[in-house]
Amino acid sequence: MTAATRTPDQQLAVDLAIEAGRLLVDLRSSGPTGRELGDIGDRRANTLLLERLAAARPDDAVLSEEAADDLARVDADRVWIIDPVDGTREYGLGDRPDWAVHVALWERGGDPALSRLTAAAVGLPALGVVSGVDDDEVYAAPVGNGGVDGGGLLPPRTGSRPRIVLSASRPPRFADAVAEAVGGDLVPLGSAGAKTAAVVRGEADAYIHAGGQYQWDSAAPAGVALARGFVAVRIDGSPLEYNVADTYLPDLVVCRADLADAILGAIADEGAAGR
Repeated sequence: MTAATRTPDQQLAVDLAIEAGRLLVDLRSSGPTGRELGDIGDRRANTLLLERLAAARPDDAVLSEEAADDLARVDADRVWIIDPVDGTREYGLGDRPDWAVHVALWERGGDPALSRLTAAAVGLPALGVVSGVDDDEVYAAPVGNGGVDGGGLLPPRTGSRPRIVLSASRPPRFADAVAEAVGGDLVPLGSAGAKTAAVVRGEADAYIHAGGQYQWDSAAPAGVALARGFVAVRIDGSPLEYNVADTYLPDLVVCRADLADAILGAIADEGAAGR
């Protein structure tokens, strides 16, 4: 798929990630810092996304990290799942690129097994980049002085060993076993969206997480990764399920397809996949 073949929903996801990202980058250079900046950014980006979706897709339901969960969405056929700022702490620091804007669309299929994410975008506003479901990245230059110099989330590679990104504050207990299984190196990075984008962009090879997440943390990243041919599953290898009543979705593996068996096998050997 290319930009020319995006569906209207897929284009909308990209456009929303761009617009929210520009708002957040501009806000980042306007004065507030730290937690105050994160709180303001979350609120303003959430308001923007909800307003745009209400105007563009008034009949669709929305699940947002920053809004009350209306469980009527569980019976809806189309649900947008959004995280206005994924990696709020990194966003508030002012000089970090590893935060993201998540926009995804879940659609119900005739059979429950056919319900899936049909549109997704992960914006990396500090880098001026949006990754969608096609291979054509969208470049949306940062506005104001809130961007970060440099074009990547990670330093350039210095060797051929696979890089496995993970949370710095909540690394999985099986992380060392996974690194050994694939002969790789563990690299801490913020934001589920940024970590998935690092894999999709070729800066890393896998992302592992078991420290707790919610549907809005992984919907857009998983939608982008799956559409581009990467593996995105739970740590026991089961599919990620969205638009269910319980928003808690605590674990995630995103990786190159050729690494999936080794990674999931190492997790199973550690006894971490049983829940």
